[in-house]
Amino acid sequence: MPGDEGKAAQGHLQIRFLPKKENWAKYVKTSKAVDTIEREINNIDEQGMDFIASDQSCLNWTGDCLVVGLSEESLPLTGILSDLNDKVAGLLQTLIDEEAFEGKAGTTAITRLGLASPIKKIGVVGLGSSDGMTLEDLRRGAAIAARIAQKAKSRSLGISFPVWNNSQSLTAQVLSEGAILALHQDHRFKSEPEKNKVELDQIHLLSFPGEEEALKTAKIVCEGVILARELVAAPPNVVTPDKLAETAADIARDHGLALKILEREQCEALGMGAYLGVAKASELPPKFIHLTYRPEQSSTGATVRKVAMIGKGLTFDSGGLNLKTGGSGIEMMKIDMGGAAAILGAAKAIAQLKPDVEVHFISAATENMVSGHAMRPGDILTASNGKTIEVNNTDAEGRLTLADALVYADKLGVDAIVDLATLTGACVVALGDDIAALFSPDEELSQSLSAAAIVSGEKIWQMPIEDKYFEGLKSVVADMKNTGPRAGGSITAALFLKQFVKETPWAHLDIAGPVWSEKENAYNSPGATGYGVRTLVQWVVGS
Repeated sequence: MPGDEGKAAQGHLQIRFLPKKENWAKYVKTSKAVDTIEREINNIDEQGMDFIASDQSCLNWTGDCLVVGLSEESLPLTGILSDLNDKVAGLLQTLIDEEAFEGKAGTTAITRLGLASPIKKIGVVGLGSSDGMTLEDLRRGAAIAARIAQKAKSRSLGISFPVWNNSQSLTAQVLSEGAILALHQDHRFKSEPEKNKVELDQIHLLSFPGEEEALKTAKIVCEGVILARELVAAPPNVVTPDKLAETAADIARDHGLALKILEREQCEALGMGAYLGVAKASELPPKFIHLTYRPEQSSTGATVRKVAMIGKGLTFDSGGLNLKTGGSGIEMMKIDMGGAAAILGAAKAIAQLKPDVEVHFISAATENMVSGHAMRPGDILTASNGKTIEVNNTDAEGRLTLADALVYADKLGVDAIVDLATLTGACVVALGDDIAALFSPDEELSQSLSAAAIVSGEKIWQMPIEDKYFEGLKSVVADMKNTGPRAGGSITAALFLKQFVKETPWAHLDIAGPVWSEKENAYNSPGATGYGVRTLVQWVVGS
């Protein structure tokens, strides 16, 4: 995972990724291997990539590859783009004509220039219509620019894109985010490094002088996203409940956060019967993580607000005695801690950005396994608020762990609680792989999260909380069952969680779809996406 190195000086910001040459595979035997892996990594020099907020324009920059972002309305070329075309002997217009390039979003073209040219290659990326162009359009465009330059074996890249809505700093931030995330590759568990790969050494954001702080913010946010990606992508024999707790401890140590890890006995003392019911079958001890960022007090001595983020932390979900079978996706159940990964990634970023908000990061981490100690269908569990739950499906375990985490957070006296969980397949059926579902009885909180998601480029869709659907969760022998009818499954899951929050404004994000991608997109290779980090950070820092 990326370290905290990087400095802004003379328009430069260095972004560091882990080297690709370490051999992780030989260590992947038990979770104890993680310490050995980290010691090995610390002994390897890291490779750096400079991000430069440049005062140069596309007309006077020199380097390996210049990529220009073009909207549909920017064709035919006029103004500075026409001057650029003249500078490269008309080859920009020739490229546009030969490739029938129209500026449609995500389209690209690239060509080599003459030997005498100060730029070796020139490319174009389509940004779509300038009417309604979003920050996400620019973020994705920059990601595509970075990828085509990398594919073209360039060591330096100049990105010349328009400014969004007269916001120079925000544009510089999202362009940097797109490029950083696009270039991140996770090869930790490959036995051999990729051969003969040319790495980008420098990326220049052209005509963005003085925006070093924006580049620094982008770097910090992307570090959080990459942390979440690599936690989700790692196998369950490496990322265990203990490893999540270690990661929280690393963040606390590196950035001055407070940390409390509740062991099984302490959770028992708090009456966390729902969470511990799930944890009973695993040989690995559960770890209840509570990481806290507290800002420096303002001049009035008061904190603006206090919020809690809860992430579902099932490091592996076998389904329990309702065992997941072949074809059920059991081999992918390492991703069931995507919520915990998101809040830890957000914690890493928020601790460095230092907003005037107190933030509590909470995860009831465990595995859902099968053994003679496993909870059984028909068992009744008692949560820490005294509510009783009839377990009618051991594979609906995430909501049981979240129940006690919500009760815990509700007692902290925070102004809002947001939980993130890979909770239901029903949500994927409803919204597909790219969109998370937002459930909340509090409209103000819903709107603030939706606004943050728009800026961050992570898609969410507000879903109804239909209280009468709770009828399907009623039990003859207990206060409720842990699952209801198949119809409206993501809604009844949210209604279940609602029972464990009293008066605190609360929102639930079901991220089962977007936490993992089987396909490559603009700034994500197939695999873990780090979904949720950018929205959480924007929600806290940007409001």
